[in-house]
Amino acid sequence: MTGLAVLDIGYGNTDSIRLAFERLGAEVELTADPAVAEAAERLVLPGVGSAGYAMPRLAELGLAEALRRRTRPTLGICLGMQLLFEHSEESGTPCLGLVAGRVRAMTPSPGSPVPHMGWTGLEWADEAIGLTAADYVYFAHSFACDDGPATAARANYAGRTVPAALRAGHLWGAQFHPERSSAAGANFLNAFLSA
Repeated sequence: MTGLAVLDIGYGNTDSIRLAFERLGAEVELTADPAVAEAAERLVLPGVGSAGYAMPRLAELGLAEALRRRTRPTLGICLGMQLLFEHSEESGTPCLGLVAGRVRAMTPSPGSPVPHMGWTGLEWADEAIGLTAADYVYFAHSFACDDGPATAARANYAGRTVPAALRAGHLWGAQFHPERSSAAGANFLNAFLSA
């Protein structure tokens, strides 16, 4: 059985996520095999890309159903976190439906362009996920999930509360990029490895 698998389905930040975990001493297997994805002790669904491409690709490879069947720790990063929700406004995409809520386009405001790119401070964080309200983390996104009971860290951008991280049972999510977020990101990934 694989300890830590990262889905490699032809989009996103797969290599940088792999390297971030390897810097923490983890052995990582890149895979697009549904059996490996379902059986892995820990699984990461990477981000960067479009929901309208990623969801059909997951379905085509048999990975959508494998993700729905998983009961072990599973982490979605950026787009990967958004895909855990029920629906995305991006291309009107039905998602995995593992977390209640929708993914909505962000609205720019003066001084807060979209995409939201760069370092933003957290307003609140559940320290059990390795983050604190004093942390700054790196974002790169134009869509954001609804705030709700699964939210485990929050930021504010363009006057909107942005769920920066989630935790719902075995599911973890990071709207921010832990692989680009220095010590705070490493602390979050370490917390996931210890889950």
